[in-house]
Amino acid sequence: MKTQRASTLAVLVMMSAASHADNTPFKVSQSDFGGTGLMQTPSGRMAEPGEFNFGATINDDYYHYMASIQLMDWLETTIRYTRVPNVKYNQDSSYSGDNIYTDKGVDFKARLFNESYWMPETSIGIRDIGGTGLFDGEYLAATKRFGNLDLTLGLGWGYLGQSGNFTNPLCQYRDSYCTRPSGYKENGGSIDYERWFKGPSALFGGIEYQTPYAPLRLKVEYEGNDYSQDFPYVRGAKSMPQSTPWNFGINYRIGDWGDAKLSYERGNTLTLGFNIYTNFNQMKATWRDDPKPVVSSNSQHNDWNNLTAQIANNAGYRQSRLSRDGDTLVLTAEAKKYRDRDESLERAATLLNNHADASIKQFTIIEQNKGMNLTQTNIDRAEFVAAATYQNIDSDVKQTFKHVEATQPSGLALANSYKNFSYGLEPVLSQSVGAPETFYLYAVGINALSNYWLSDSLELSGSIYFNLFDNYDKFNYVENSPHVRNYAVPRVRTMFRAYVSDNPVRLNNLQLTWFERPTSNIYTQMYGGYLETMFAGVGGEALYRPENANWALGVDANLVSQRDPDSWFGIYSDDYFYYDESSCSDDTPSCRAYVLSQGTTGHVTGYYLPQWSMLENTLLKVSVGKFLGGDNGARIDFSKQFDSGVIIGAYATLTDLTADEYGEGSYNKGFYISLPLDIMTVKPSTNRAAINWQPITRDGGQMLNKKYNLYDLTDPRSPWSQRPNQFQ
Repeated sequence: MKTQRASTLAVLVMMSAASHADNTPFKVSQSDFGGTGLMQTPSGRMAEPGEFNFGATINDDYYHYMASIQLMDWLETTIRYTRVPNVKYNQDSSYSGDNIYTDKGVDFKARLFNESYWMPETSIGIRDIGGTGLFDGEYLAATKRFGNLDLTLGLGWGYLGQSGNFTNPLCQYRDSYCTRPSGYKENGGSIDYERWFKGPSALFGGIEYQTPYAPLRLKVEYEGNDYSQDFPYVRGAKSMPQSTPWNFGINYRIGDWGDAKLSYERGNTLTLGFNIYTNFNQMKATWRDDPKPVVSSNSQHNDWNNLTAQIANNAGYRQSRLSRDGDTLVLTAEAKKYRDRDESLERAATLLNNHADASIKQFTIIEQNKGMNLTQTNIDRAEFVAAATYQNIDSDVKQTFKHVEATQPSGLALANSYKNFSYGLEPVLSQSVGAPETFYLYAVGINALSNYWLSDSLELSGSIYFNLFDNYDKFNYVENSPHVRNYAVPRVRTMFRAYVSDNPVRLNNLQLTWFERPTSNIYTQMYGGYLETMFAGVGGEALYRPENANWALGVDANLVSQRDPDSWFGIYSDDYFYYDESSCSDDTPSCRAYVLSQGTTGHVTGYYLPQWSMLENTLLKVSVGKFLGGDNGARIDFSKQFDSGVIIGAYATLTDLTADEYGEGSYNKGFYISLPLDIMTVKPSTNRAAINWQPITRDGGQMLNKKYNLYDLTDPRSPWSQRPNQFQ
């Protein structure tokens, strides 16, 4: 039988190679568990770059939730949560109540070959990297289109190959590939590469048919898992018989944004599902914006205060100062409206031209942030007017912008719109997904913000947090909690409930910050006060960032104390222990440090923007140093920006804590999305909204949440996070 199946595989691959793709429209499916595929098996296909897919499938055995992003044209990543309705998270009700078991996993799929006249689109994938091994699996899949049919054939290992209907080809290479290690590494969350491509393997495949009725697709698949080792069955919670390895499904497309799904699996299980889509490369906004000013020859002499107001409203340069240095008109300001810096420059140059008399020959625009000069653009007035009025066939206004190293502005002051005091509100969402107490922990609130500039370089800023609603009362990481499994680090983050749910209105931040640019490529800040919700202290940061360079290097150092959650201004002066401090020296202590009364934390951080086409528009950050809990190690942060300006990133922190000392999850990790507000509103803006989440909250590998990060403040030096929206 194995020989026959191998022959079948060879025949189907030869059929794919002998075919070619015609011009029949075919919509690639993005509707399935783990990413592009059929019901339970993957395909070799990739979606369009930037495609984001959130979906769920529900049946009697599992609740699958997933979010998938086509990070690059060759790389798909998926975050997945699987809930098991027949199994409790923990039998100890004081630990997890009636919460059902939840498994977390991350999947990767990389394309090996594009579909061509002869070749199927072929990909290799790994599921449940860093999970508990319940759903981990590896696969090779090839997909080829024949008119309205999409055919997939693949070979799977682990969860995808449990039936063992095909001999593992790697077993012939080395005996260690014949058996798959059982269990999972450490406390879960670690990359268990020792299991990859080992143990039983199985063929899988399927057919997807695009019916003449455009929204409807039909699917048939043959899967390689026989469900004999699935978690509910192994735990004795539920039998999971497989009457047949054949699954059947229908997929109904709902416009351009979603799918509704129904499938009949294993010959005995009905599964419902849905998916919602968007594409981060193709998102665009429709703005209600001020019209771009037109170059005029009728200047409005000496009306400088009116000019600064127009520049603020139309060009988006706020906190501006206007001066004259010989025949040069100098504008020093902060760009607060357009992510496209050229848009701001063109509008401002037009307004400067329309107000200046004939003696002005050049415009200089110096962009600042927090009083620090970032960039300088010199614009020859005659060249700009010629380009703006199309006096030459190949006129291009942007070519008149001459970027030079920013200098300190000088000359005769004419006007300014500088404001010392500002205030505002910002929404706050704190969340954790897959916690033992409940699947989703959240806290929603509002920060009331204000800041006052005592001088050009010294800012007093603060915020008060109002917690609107949350369910962190379920978070039971409190006194004598069953969560506590080690005593290696103090409680630096697991006390979140005490600061938010138990104290819903509190001083979130109050600090003095001094900014300075001592040399052309070095930026610094020093700060002191109540630095964040949980910590007070003093610290500083220095950043070396050459203009237009794809790298930067920073260092920060901080002396911190943990704040008393029951007091707006109090801090802990001594380490506080639950019970008898002397017993903490025992092998199995009955107490642990409750707070970090005083400690140090700081990092050396390297920033790198790769210039390789396969990692286009990405940022790599590596921070090495001491974390809040006293553990030492490194955090690696990798993010990708799409054409719309949406940024998606992930980080992992490895320190000198062992997996047992860290606790469940083995090491700190998380994900985030940064959204430019101008794709969600009708007004252009440089502001962003961030959505962050961690699979689980622990105390190891935690960093101080500084109010300001110099790399973000100096983005115009080599623009990345404020790139223009190409789809405006």
